[in-house]
Amino acid sequence: MADHYEVLGVSREATPDEIKKAYRRLARELHPDVNPGEDASERFKLVTHAYDVLSDPEQRANYDRGGDSPFGGAGGFGGFGDIFETFFGGAGGQRNGRPRSRRERGQDALVRVTLDLKDVVFGVHRDLEVDTAVLCETCDGSCTQPGTSPVTCDICHGTGHVQRQVRSLLGNVVTSQPCGSCQGYGTTIPYPCATCQGQGRVRARRTVSLDIPGGVETGLRLQLPGSGEVGPAGGPNGDLYIEVTVTPDPVFSREGDDLLATLEVSMSDAILGTETTIESLDGPVDLEVRAGVQAGDVLTIKGRGITPLRGTQRGDLRVGVHVVTPTRLDAKERALIEDFAKRTKAPAPQLAEFHQGLFAKLRDRFRNA
Repeated sequence: MADHYEVLGVSREATPDEIKKAYRRLARELHPDVNPGEDASERFKLVTHAYDVLSDPEQRANYDRGGDSPFGGAGGFGGFGDIFETFFGGAGGQRNGRPRSRRERGQDALVRVTLDLKDVVFGVHRDLEVDTAVLCETCDGSCTQPGTSPVTCDICHGTGHVQRQVRSLLGNVVTSQPCGSCQGYGTTIPYPCATCQGQGRVRARRTVSLDIPGGVETGLRLQLPGSGEVGPAGGPNGDLYIEVTVTPDPVFSREGDDLLATLEVSMSDAILGTETTIESLDGPVDLEVRAGVQAGDVLTIKGRGITPLRGTQRGDLRVGVHVVTPTRLDAKERALIEDFAKRTKAPAPQLAEFHQGLFAKLRDRFRNA
């Protein structure tokens, strides 16, 4: 087997640029379109194979150690790496004897979407712009220019790997390595698609329509199978993951599938009771405040909470009452309050049994929001 450095006419210390320049010079001289002779064709194959090996740093290092010669390194014996690759399969080796497929599954993609709490009540439809890999329309994933197709590799004859006999401490063994000319695919692409550079896919922005269900919460990921990046050579798409973030609402908070809110009630309305209309996240709701309502009482409005992620029964809207005590009174108002206090003869303030009620939880939540 000819020495790759001699085939390209460069020294063993040649830089990558020197190797590339030598290959280009010889390729222009020996290309079948320029030099149709049979000898030139054979030399062109040798030059191409030599360049494929020496232009790849890993393959070149392996070749310099003797991995690409019939008798191993300077001492005439293959390294132990060749032996282990023979019996256990080296990295990228074709243990099943078949060439690699250019078609591979595409990568998964992650998109983050921000929702308002109102979107969580019923769910929402979103059209998302995704920057991803899509199928090349020019070659339809074939990686070749229209009207052309991959050709069988002349070095490995379509197997995707080459075998070499190596003399080792265990005797003569046969090693199998990916073909350096076709990179293990078994075929080469003499005329790659100009649009995708022979990849079968291009980067583009596309729109993904998504129905986000009700009940989602911050940190939840929704999976859309097959909506990720298309794979090389038109391989199957990966998956698309949608990560949800729900922005805090200034009025409402969430506890499970229930919505929490605070209703400020004047002292007179708390004593006498009243009816009012509040704005929930899905429209106005009539609410009755009973006479004698206490600060911390919770008024529940059934079915005005969040639609659960799995299910149809909505949660409740729970409204904690906050009685607002007036801080500024004129003389007449103060006299009325004093007269009221004398008539009711309320007991003096005293300590009561401590309990952590629901409204206390609501109050703590709002304080920490």
